[in-house]
Amino acid sequence: MGTAFAVVLVFVGCCSNVVSLELLVREFPGCGNIVTFAQFLFIALEGFIFETNFGRKKPAIPLRNYVIMVTMFFTVSVINNYALNFNIAMPLHMIFRSGSLIANMILGIIILKKRYTASKYLSIALVSAGIFICTIMSAKQVNVANEGSEEEGLFAFMHWLIGIAMLTFALLMSARMGIFQETLYKQYGKHSKEALFYNHCLPLPGFLLLSTNIYNHCLHFNQSSPVVVPGVGLTVPIMWIYLLVNVVTQYVCIRGVFILTTECASLTVTLVVTLRKFLSLIFSILYFQNPFTTWHWVGTAVVFLGTLLYTEVWSSVQAALRGPEVKEKKAE
Repeated sequence: MGTAFAVVLVFVGCCSNVVSLELLVREFPGCGNIVTFAQFLFIALEGFIFETNFGRKKPAIPLRNYVIMVTMFFTVSVINNYALNFNIAMPLHMIFRSGSLIANMILGIIILKKRYTASKYLSIALVSAGIFICTIMSAKQVNVANEGSEEEGLFAFMHWLIGIAMLTFALLMSARMGIFQETLYKQYGKHSKEALFYNHCLPLPGFLLLSTNIYNHCLHFNQSSPVVVPGVGLTVPIMWIYLLVNVVTQYVCIRGVFILTTECASLTVTLVVTLRKFLSLIFSILYFQNPFTTWHWVGTAVVFLGTLLYTEVWSSVQAALRGPEVKEKKAE
């Protein structure tokens, strides 16, 4: 029951979150900071009440370790959202972030001195190739969309390259954070819910640096088209509704992943999250009519094929199918 419930939370929460984010970004491309702040504030308040019991519960992991983790987490969240300001389409954004396997493997080899099987290296090569294909095709679309003059086209392309560089940095930083978190859990035990709270609470003062941008977008949101909230009768600007939906669905998504990690093996968690990303990508393309060529589809297929190969899903399926045969032979 817990596993099925968690899977529903992940698919409903995460897919709805992507839709609400795209609705926000399409209206105000630079609203990443206010979205990130709202998400952090909501999850921090929930954790303060239910996880720390209004600050009375002491952390199991020393606070200094959380400060390091939070610095990386805050940087990754802000850069990922802010990259949308640089002509990065939502489908490319989702595909690029699917390359976390590459970053994890590279840093695992460098920092943890890990070694992997041939199938793992093949899967990473596939993911890299898929992201490369999608990135190149998106670069061509940026050039085509800005053919007005050579200078404008070059400026748009350089603007887009900055966004790609930001996503690359965030990808590597996220992988480094994952390795750091893994070492902490080995040393102090798993405290995922506690980490979730501190990762969202401690960075809140950092948003003071972005306060002007957040305040300006509050004004923009206030000027958006008003809608009547059903059952309440209040008139609220539509952008605030989108933001509320985004914050709630982000929380549902994260909670679903947390429950999955406690209920299932890591293989199942990775598979569910991968399928969720794929459905979000397909929905984004079809519903919002984002430009997506045949080569984009090829690149996407290669990315997810590599991801599934990395999780060794096919080997697990074969083992599951061989299971009954082995039992029958033993019975004979």
